[in-house]
Amino acid sequence: MKTAIEVNNLTCRYDHRAVVDRISFSVREGEFFIIIGPNGSGKSTLMNTVAGLSPSSGGDVLIRNRPLADYPRKVLARTVAVVRQQASIDFPFTVREIVMMGRTPHQGLLGLENSIDQAAVDEALLFTDLQDLANRNIHQLSGGECQRVFIARAICQDPQIMLLDEPTAALDLAHQTRIMDLMEKLKVEKGTTIVMISHDINLASLYADTLLLVKGGQTVKQGTPDTVLTYDILEDAYECHLLMDISPVKSRPRVTLVPDSYLRGITEKEANHGAD
Repeated sequence: MKTAIEVNNLTCRYDHRAVVDRISFSVREGEFFIIIGPNGSGKSTLMNTVAGLSPSSGGDVLIRNRPLADYPRKVLARTVAVVRQQASIDFPFTVREIVMMGRTPHQGLLGLENSIDQAAVDEALLFTDLQDLANRNIHQLSGGECQRVFIARAICQDPQIMLLDEPTAALDLAHQTRIMDLMEKLKVEKGTTIVMISHDINLASLYADTLLLVKGGQTVKQGTPDTVLTYDILEDAYECHLLMDISPVKSRPRVTLVPDSYLRGITEKEANHGAD
């Protein structure tokens, strides 16, 4: 299988501190690749650098076997689409107008829409189940609906690769599942390579083909959910108490956080039992 993204010894420094420290990994074409790790691990910096939005201090990024630095801006935008965690629109555009913005890399200097652009918007709206909201003001939508609009705009770019920074953050369970199912559908039906940051380990476990666990700007482990989501690896990475079992949905690893209060209660019960 061909390689969509290859990262070699990537380093990103802020104020002489390595936020991303010599990370290397590769993403296969058509793969659902999810990056996980505790807060402050450098996940967003890594994503922004791969997207060409932030500079690196060392190392290489190749997109479809071509150095990132060699891509003209418009060509890169036709290859890679980015969906940020908290995208915002200041003006009262309609859903359709925002989705049409995804066609910008395919348009000429005047930015005039043609029938191909209109058809692409219609397809993106249908794919994301937004056709009934096409003429609605973006400020009238819920958080989950807005996230689907930004994904539809990215789909309209017709990219081979889609990068998403925590697209399910701050969404309820139903909208989280809907976004993840939409990414799975995009991978299966369009062959799009999906690279996503997620703080939800259990969602990542259910959907990812490959996981990349990072901490302190470095790779902890990369592999399938079965090989990355183990008790020893996760407890060391997140520095908290966990329980591990298997999800009945997909036979994938499932993580349960163990509160300190629960552990204290067990210790107290054991102490009282010993006193008896």
